[in-house]
Amino acid sequence: MTADSNDPPATEPFVAHGPARRSGSILLVVLIAIGIVALAVWLMAIGRTQAQPYILGVLALLATAGLFNLFALAAGIIRFSDRTTDDPVMARIADHAQEGLVVTDSRGHVVYSNAAYLTLTGAAGPQDVRPVERVFIGNPDVSEAVFRLLKAAREGKRQQEEVRVAGHEAGPGGAQGRWLRLRVRPLGEGKRDAKYAVWSIADITRDRERQEDVFQELRHAIEYLDHAPCGFFSVNPAGEIAYVNATLANWLDYDLAEIGSGGLKLTDIVSGDGAALLTSIAAVPGEVKTEVFDIDLRMRGGKTVPVRLYHKLAFGADGAAGASRTLVISRARDERSDPERAAEVRFMRFFDHTPMAIATVDRGGNVVGANARYAKLAQGLNGDGGAAKSIFRAVNPRDRGLLIAAINQAAEGQGDIAPVEVMLDGPKERFAQFFVTTVEKDERDAETAIVYILEITERRALENQINQSQKMEMVGQLAGGIAHDFNNVLSAIMMANDFLLNAHKPTDPSFQDIMQIKQNATRAATLVRQLLAFSRRQTLRPQVLDLGDALSDLTMLLRRLIGEKVKLDLVHGRDLWPVKVDVSQFEQVVVNLAVNARDAMPDGGKLIIRTANVSTEEAAQLANKGMPAADYVKIEISDTGTGIPNEIIDKIFEPFFSTKEVGKGTGLGLSTVYGIVKQTGGFVYVDSVPGGGTTFRIYLPRHRQEQEVAPEAHAGNGAAKETATAEVAKPKPDLTGQGTILLVEDEDGLRSLNARGLRSRGYSVIEAANGVEALEAFEENNGKVDLVVSDVVMPEMDGPTLLKEMRSRNAELKIIFVSGYAEDAFEKSLPENQQFAFLPKPFTLTQLVAAVKETMTAN
Repeated sequence: MTADSNDPPATEPFVAHGPARRSGSILLVVLIAIGIVALAVWLMAIGRTQAQPYILGVLALLATAGLFNLFALAAGIIRFSDRTTDDPVMARIADHAQEGLVVTDSRGHVVYSNAAYLTLTGAAGPQDVRPVERVFIGNPDVSEAVFRLLKAAREGKRQQEEVRVAGHEAGPGGAQGRWLRLRVRPLGEGKRDAKYAVWSIADITRDRERQEDVFQELRHAIEYLDHAPCGFFSVNPAGEIAYVNATLANWLDYDLAEIGSGGLKLTDIVSGDGAALLTSIAAVPGEVKTEVFDIDLRMRGGKTVPVRLYHKLAFGADGAAGASRTLVISRARDERSDPERAAEVRFMRFFDHTPMAIATVDRGGNVVGANARYAKLAQGLNGDGGAAKSIFRAVNPRDRGLLIAAINQAAEGQGDIAPVEVMLDGPKERFAQFFVTTVEKDERDAETAIVYILEITERRALENQINQSQKMEMVGQLAGGIAHDFNNVLSAIMMANDFLLNAHKPTDPSFQDIMQIKQNATRAATLVRQLLAFSRRQTLRPQVLDLGDALSDLTMLLRRLIGEKVKLDLVHGRDLWPVKVDVSQFEQVVVNLAVNARDAMPDGGKLIIRTANVSTEEAAQLANKGMPAADYVKIEISDTGTGIPNEIIDKIFEPFFSTKEVGKGTGLGLSTVYGIVKQTGGFVYVDSVPGGGTTFRIYLPRHRQEQEVAPEAHAGNGAAKETATAEVAKPKPDLTGQGTILLVEDEDGLRSLNARGLRSRGYSVIEAANGVEALEAFEENNGKVDLVVSDVVMPEMDGPTLLKEMRSRNAELKIIFVSGYAEDAFEKSLPENQQFAFLPKPFTLTQLVAAVKETMTAN
């Protein structure tokens, strides 16, 4: 039995404190007032003297009554009347409510219960009323819920529970069991009312039955959908699969439980770029769109299934897309049974999986149809999706006119339209080629042209790299050629200057002028070394050193260069490995970077130079392009300056590129750094944050002692490449000698000065302008030549070729090569194990005769 009847229950409500309250009487008040007035008149009539005792007696009687009433009021025996509690409307609402109501005090005693409560709990009468916890005592299914409700009642909180009771506890008509909703709340907010708890019990069996019916209907609908002969899935706006029916999961070889746990995305089940088609629907606020797509779905194992999708997507008032509803029709069966359908499937696969983006457009450039690759391309351009609607929106405004002209040609029916190479619109610099072809004349009303798009961003980048590399190579060759020729001029100047210094004493008036010429020639030689460093053709004099010591020696120079506003911080790594570098060139690298850092901090800052070892394992984990895994010593030079803008950071190592003002930079500083580091066998990388500073990282290969074997074996190759130059720097006291020297030099002025210098030291000199003349002179003297001093780069026959020819005639012939290029620039063109000495240009007379004397006296 439920409390759904509209008839009032026969059982009367129960009130524990229920003595009837008497309402106040106005007649009694009037009678008391008349009596008091009559008493007062009588007392006045008998006289004041006789009335005084009676007055005192009446006053005492009234005082006693008043005092008794005060004590009764304080004890609660007498109360003021509260008309709200006697409101008949409020009382009837509680008494005749359909929900069972019961009020208990702090001790759990029932204070009030309505008729519905008596009916729901099966109470026979008011004397049989029990609190809620005693009604369901012993029922394990309900006891836990009642315990939580009692706890909430004691704490003065609200609580609700829904329980199912069976048997006699379910009340009348509850043999099959019923559902009850139990609620508890405090009676009121006041301190006195909070002691009472109001319990309500409602029969919700019919509500539960209706919910169960709805759930069963929903379960049946899901079963019908899961076992339908077609697939179904739903995708949320984030691209995650929210639902897949059992049919589609079976087609794709996925477990429904795995899909339900989440983590599967649309791109996981759609082959190729097909997912871009489903997300390319243009948003229209408040509308629902349904599109048909023929794509391939990808199975778990990688195989594909051709399907047709009926993709339904609803957009909100703000244009945001909701979850999709997509019906999937398998076309694999049609592919086997229907040749026409099979051809259609093959065409759609070709159309969607081609590496080119394809779109059909009308005369206005509006996209009529497109493949998946075009949808993906359009999504990767501008964020508003305009490229999906108009193909012109895919092109940067500067090149848009070229594509418009090509489509106009297609609209006029022209064939063989030249490809259009344009820049794509979007935040990044991307390029593409557009191939436009016209369609048949009778189809031009809907579609004007078919456009094939091939992105060439990577190809353009590769072309730019090749062009840049060729430009760098050409500039390097130019710089190297200029340096070579300039070295010849400098050698002549320095040689002539030495003759003048030998002819003048320090006391001569012109001696200071001659010294000024020598100093300027030395400065010019430094400039030539910079050009050769850029072209990577300089002559290095490597030696093994500790970078920590080398940097410490540079500290004073660096502090003077960067000034007082910039703080220098040198952080040495522990136990640095040795490296083999040219000390002067390494110092130039550090100085160039320090000067650049100073210029980037006009208001002052901090320059930090760190050194550290980088093991092979650490180098393998670095993302440095082109650097193989090996042991390196790292030099890190960081500043807190203005940084390098992202758009020019790839150009900083280019020659003659400078961000400084006109006249304040040559543009060779960083290119020289790059050339020196590369020629040393190292690598240099740069990281910069605009406004946050710049960091250059130089990696020099670790030098191992066993690597010295090869250079020492080759030391005869140049009469000791390192020791010879060291000795040249300190000339021996006696530089005179005897012997026949064949001097080969294509510069007439330099050759005559060198010959004059050698003759002044006692040598016989045979001069030749090139290799052919040198061979002829060698034959004329029957090979009686003690030493050959030859240039490397000469017309008709170069130095290495001359060496081969002369060694074929005299294997013991000694030779010195002189050149402005590095020794290894021509060493590769020589046969193996050929011994020779090397003297870099420009050189002084003292250096020349010292090299000749050392080579001739060497065994």
